[in-house]
Amino acid sequence: MKKKHIHILATGGTIAGQAASETATTGYQAGAIGVEELLAAVPELRDVAEVSGETIAAIDSKDMTSEIWLRLAVRTQELLQRDDVDGVVITHGTDTLEETAYFLHLTVHSDKPVVLTGAMRPATALSADGPMNLLQAVLVAADPEACGCGVLVVLNGRIDGAREVTKMHTTALDTFQSPETGALGTVQDGQPVFYHIPLRAHTVDSEFAVTRQTKLPKVAILYGHADDDGFLVRAACEAGAKGIVYAGMGNGSIPWPVVQELTKAVGQGVLVVRSTRGAAGRVVYAEEVYEDFAFIPSDTLNPQKARVLLQLALLETHKHEEIRAMFARY
Repeated sequence: MKKKHIHILATGGTIAGQAASETATTGYQAGAIGVEELLAAVPELRDVAEVSGETIAAIDSKDMTSEIWLRLAVRTQELLQRDDVDGVVITHGTDTLEETAYFLHLTVHSDKPVVLTGAMRPATALSADGPMNLLQAVLVAADPEACGCGVLVVLNGRIDGAREVTKMHTTALDTFQSPETGALGTVQDGQPVFYHIPLRAHTVDSEFAVTRQTKLPKVAILYGHADDDGFLVRAACEAGAKGIVYAGMGNGSIPWPVVQELTKAVGQGVLVVRSTRGAAGRVVYAEEVYEDFAFIPSDTLNPQKARVLLQLALLETHKHEEIRAMFARY
């Protein structure tokens, strides 16, 4: 059987990190190793697929920008439209990997596999996890069962969906998990196995489209806390935010002084989404006043992913009910 052709897009991160010693797992330079060196370090890749690669960026993912997102989305789309490309793997730093994955989940229109992977230890470390993660990502991207599943995240033997997965631990190798819905599958001894598929709209069923010239609207995330008087809401509005995601307590609960400030923001045309600072759970109906003031619940989207969806939604419309429907659909 002819091997699948998987193209690697490198963006830097810990998987391409270089440290001063083999025992150093912090304090390294992210993105220091080029894509060709990454591929050469895993010769087993050639056993499972025809692989090629290119560099999109060489950054620490805490410095990820919307401009790089747009470049990734456009380049991924270009590649997947080619008959000689069967899937794309993107190497990425772990800090913002989930946001990039969800952005591509909503903006790439193809049923071919797109898989993001990274590492928690730099490439120069003893027991570096990057080589195995990269091999498993390519295995998943070459697996026919990955088709139509949207953008996937593969690290530490787990296959997670872009919508649900999040980084749960600052340094642990098993940091990426989907706390509310669980993993879609696993990779064991070179064999991907799927148990679930994503049901929310994505990729070929997504209405969102971007170009390299797209200007994503400014959306702020504000973190709820005791004694919050809403001063950050005012600051966000003054800075030109078109949307605000409020990471509230529990089921998206918002202190009353903040509710008052958010209501003023809504009156100025700012869209407000209620999310939660909690690690898991849906944000749903809570208080009638939130409905009266047109705050949109984020469902199971965490604040950073709610921000991504709100940015894309605001490219299409500023109507509250239409954006609320998008949060139910995606």
